[in-house]
Amino acid sequence: MALPRTLVLGGARSGKSTRAELMLAPHADVLYVATSGRRDGDREWADRVRLHRERRPASWRTAETCDLEAVLADPEDTAPVLIDCLALWLTAVMDEHGAWSDDSWHGGGERAVQRRCEALAAAWAATRRPAVAVSNEVGMGVVPATAAGRRFRDTLGRLNMAVADASEQVLLVVAGQVLTVKAGAV
Repeated sequence: MALPRTLVLGGARSGKSTRAELMLAPHADVLYVATSGRRDGDREWADRVRLHRERRPASWRTAETCDLEAVLADPEDTAPVLIDCLALWLTAVMDEHGAWSDDSWHGGGERAVQRRCEALAAAWAATRRPAVAVSNEVGMGVVPATAAGRRFRDTLGRLNMAVADASEQVLLVVAGQVLTVKAGAV
């Protein structure tokens, strides 16, 4: 049976990335797409990235990109893809459009971010590649104190819903334990 498009959700440090990696462990050739970018001078972040790399099989390839639409549509690469993670991708998209400031958000940033989210959801729905995406579940936490925090939470929540709708499988990881939210056809 082919690997279904799978969205793995969870809170911070819930074990969602590890669970996603375990799902693809039987595959020798996997494209691991890191959306986090580099954070020069941040030792703690560098340690996190190092630990992620060390636990992945040496045969897996890594791409550091936020052009997820192109990765999902690539007709030349049919290997399974693991995207880690959609929350960091959205952070980069919001940075790109200056969407953290109210003026930028209301001056076109909201629409630009929405278009990128729609394009990603469409690419996810159309991909022929086996695909696993990791994302933070933000609907169970506190309400952010800032407008920028609330717009990020709301936008990620809508993106997660769109990707979940186009997935055959949705998993929620809580304290390292996996709960099946959706299993079966789209």
